[in-house]
Amino acid sequence: MILSVAAVTVFMANQLRQLELSYDFAKVVPSNDPDLLYFQNFTKTFGEDGNMMVIGVADSAVYEPLNFRRFKFMSDYIQNIPGVTHVVSLTNMNRLEKDTEQKTFHAVPIFQTIPSDPHSLDSLLKLALDQRLYSDQLINRDNGAMLMLVALDDEILQSKRRQTVVSDVVHALDIYTEGTGIKLHIGGLPYLRNFLTSKVKEELDLFLILSALVTAVILFIFFRSWNAVVFPMIVIAVMVIWTMGTLALFGYKITLLTGLLGPIIVVIGIPNSIYLLNKYHLEYERHGIKMLALSRVIRKIGIVTLITNFTTAVGFAVLAFTDIVILKEFGIVAGINILATFLVSIILIPAVFSYLPAPSPNQLKHLNFKGLDWILTGLDLLVHRQKYTIVGISLIIALISLFGVSRLNSVSYMADDIPKDSRVWQDLQFFQQNFKGVMPLELVIDTGRRKGSSNLNFLRKVDSFEAFVADNDHISTAISVADFIKAARQAFYNNNPAFYDLPNNQDKNFLQPYLRNQPGTSELLATMVDSTGQQVRVSMKVADIGSVRMDSLLNYQLKPKVDELFGDTDIKATFTGTTLLFIKGNQFLVQNLRISLLLAFLIIALIMALLFANFRMILISLVPNTIPLLITAGVMGFLNIPLKPSTALIFSIAFGISVDDSIHFLAKYRQELFGNNFFVPIAISKSIRETGSSMMYTSIVLFFGFVIFAGSEFGGTVALGILASTTLIIAMFTNLIVLPSLLLIFDSGKRSEDSHPLIEHYDEFYHEESDEEIDMDRIRLVSNGNQENIKKTLDSN
Repeated sequence: MILSVAAVTVFMANQLRQLELSYDFAKVVPSNDPDLLYFQNFTKTFGEDGNMMVIGVADSAVYEPLNFRRFKFMSDYIQNIPGVTHVVSLTNMNRLEKDTEQKTFHAVPIFQTIPSDPHSLDSLLKLALDQRLYSDQLINRDNGAMLMLVALDDEILQSKRRQTVVSDVVHALDIYTEGTGIKLHIGGLPYLRNFLTSKVKEELDLFLILSALVTAVILFIFFRSWNAVVFPMIVIAVMVIWTMGTLALFGYKITLLTGLLGPIIVVIGIPNSIYLLNKYHLEYERHGIKMLALSRVIRKIGIVTLITNFTTAVGFAVLAFTDIVILKEFGIVAGINILATFLVSIILIPAVFSYLPAPSPNQLKHLNFKGLDWILTGLDLLVHRQKYTIVGISLIIALISLFGVSRLNSVSYMADDIPKDSRVWQDLQFFQQNFKGVMPLELVIDTGRRKGSSNLNFLRKVDSFEAFVADNDHISTAISVADFIKAARQAFYNNNPAFYDLPNNQDKNFLQPYLRNQPGTSELLATMVDSTGQQVRVSMKVADIGSVRMDSLLNYQLKPKVDELFGDTDIKATFTGTTLLFIKGNQFLVQNLRISLLLAFLIIALIMALLFANFRMILISLVPNTIPLLITAGVMGFLNIPLKPSTALIFSIAFGISVDDSIHFLAKYRQELFGNNFFVPIAISKSIRETGSSMMYTSIVLFFGFVIFAGSEFGGTVALGILASTTLIIAMFTNLIVLPSLLLIFDSGKRSEDSHPLIEHYDEFYHEESDEEIDMDRIRLVSNGNQENIKKTLDSN
């Protein structure tokens, strides 16, 4: 069996070569969602909306001749980086000059050379500012802040080569800053995605090491034995390989969510080893026969370990029933490997320890740890003496928590997980303050007929919408085909900025030959108008204002304006873009996680029904595991912690884990009822003392295992770590205090001796004939010195 586990491990390790990082934003919208399908058609028609990096500067020193010359050199260098399709910068800006003979426009660079004379440079800068098509996009006229736009190849965006391209661009910026002392800012979706991908990889390695280190230290503190540390850690190492191998085997990629699977498996897998080793030591201390102790570990604790692993797996696996790709992948892989953790643990721990020497007296000292015994005695007394007070206080806390739950709000941001002290976050604030944001927002206007985009009345309405957007504090200057026509009119009138406007009927006749003969017009218009001239794209950049304010902006400002302009026509206008899909996806994600929690609650309730076959016991078992979730949700409401994917995720997971303690406690409680004439107080006391230590050990491991995520640089991972660890430690106390109190109050202890529900397969529920393999007639006393010990052993068995 050990060799079988080793063979599967080698196979899974071989799959790791196929494992890849995800280089795209998480797919949080179902593949058949109408908005996603529309966006996919949009990208086929007009190209990616999230392929633009932005570089910004707000230092007036950049306009000094030497610094401006270096800025142009940097711009030209970035243009030549493989994977960069084009760069739009003040330094490479062109002006259109009219050719009356050919009836066309020629693009002439404004900065063919950078003059050393400040006055000459100022004259060229003024000329550049007059080119309204570009200057409105690149210059903040209020403070002189400047933008450079860097477009990346669409194929590069979806591959790991994106990291190289983005790193090369950042390196160019760093060289410029070192040479001039001018701080540059960088943003845009490619840069944000690259940051998230690199951090996911870093944190995957970091938290895997930290979780293993923390659990190893805790195991040594508990058991005071290297054997009890090394071999459980081998089990965990095997399961981490299986987990990451499963990702590769199913063709899944490492995302911000699946990147947490390794550390989570480490944390969740260790309790199996704790229960198995603790039971092994207890059994060995009773009779001193190693193989018998290991045999009883498998037979007596195997079924309940399987059940607890199953309920934990349910907490994760319910995520597989959502329509969201990242949750589905996370739930499937976690659910499969949590169950596999049971299989590997129940094979390797008994098998390996069967080859090792029997536990020494020093390794059994933890069974009689006075400090732990004092705590359990105190809890036992508290439960018996204050059971009504405990239940009353729990009820009050639950009601207060429900009030906090009513104050919960759901809001998400595109840069939610970005650390506030990082360059990415600070640069994002720069762009929002100086250019109203850099997140893409698109409007597609379908005129309903071929070449409808050239209709002058239609273009005037598009221009009216752009003017409306320009007055909004959260949206940058929009750009569309209307702006290119306005630029052509300005060029026709010798680049006089006063003529930057849509043509009248007379102008239109003069301009048409120039536009028709303009080289490169078709390529330029392809990004703004579809091939039939029927659909027009209006591109905007929006601030990361959160899902709630974005929803308000869209439904109460932008859509009413569109309806006002086009509502009385057959023209259809649709908002789309990566930003809107991200916001919608997160809202959809939270809704699915709520459904997942309810599904987990229902499935675990059914498991309890199968285990106990008693409706009252089902309710009693669920109450102490619901209270921690209410407390956590209530605290979130009182502290204004929003409900978002990272915080909503913890509830079904924590519920699936915490209910394990209830199963262990109630299994032992039912056994003690049968062993103590169905007298509830004694059964409660013995259950607290026997299962309390393992419950506390595993809860401490889970607490420290999850709390390490608080050291993450991602806000969502920090929230997951703090809230999950807090919920689980509260669940430990509710299962050790509230659960026994409820049993003392509501359970009479009466049971039918003929009724044997599934839970009775746990621990001491076995018959004497299960030990028939020990033939007493074949036992021979081989040494007078061992007679007394052997007699005690036989008597105890």
